[in-house]
Amino acid sequence: MKYDLWQSPWGELLLAVSDKGVTQVTYQQGDHPVSIPDTWERDIDAVSELKRQLQEYYEGKRQQFTLPLDPQGTEFQCQVWQALAAIPYGESRSYADIAHDIGRPKSMRAVGAANGRNPIAIIVPCHRVIGKDGSLTGYAGGLEVKQQLLRHERIM
Repeated sequence: MKYDLWQSPWGELLLAVSDKGVTQVTYQQGDHPVSIPDTWERDIDAVSELKRQLQEYYEGKRQQFTLPLDPQGTEFQCQVWQALAAIPYGESRSYADIAHDIGRPKSMRAVGAANGRNPIAIIVPCHRVIGKDGSLTGYAGGLEVKQQLLRHERIM
């Protein structure tokens, strides 16, 4: 695994890639920063395209990412993350919507848990999931960052 840390406009991000694709875009601020395994190699070049696309997103020049993804999770989590990745830029969904989309309409809490464990923030846009009543729900980068991302995409 190759990685680098990047100071984005909305906080420090751990960016990691495998031979198959992006494995992590995770916030390093807050109560639960991700620890970097000793076996990972810091490699600025390996994540340069990831950084470039994220920067274009922040600058309002990119709405869709074109990077291969390699999320690490259970089958259910990967189903949820795939549904999250299908939420278009500028739109939001509720946990109930995602549960319905994956064919598990009664699994809203499990969807919420999988959403909270999304290892590829922004690219797999878990920030676009809000409460059915329109309320903001938890976000690994913090609710303030979630609100900024939603404003950036003109969802709020």
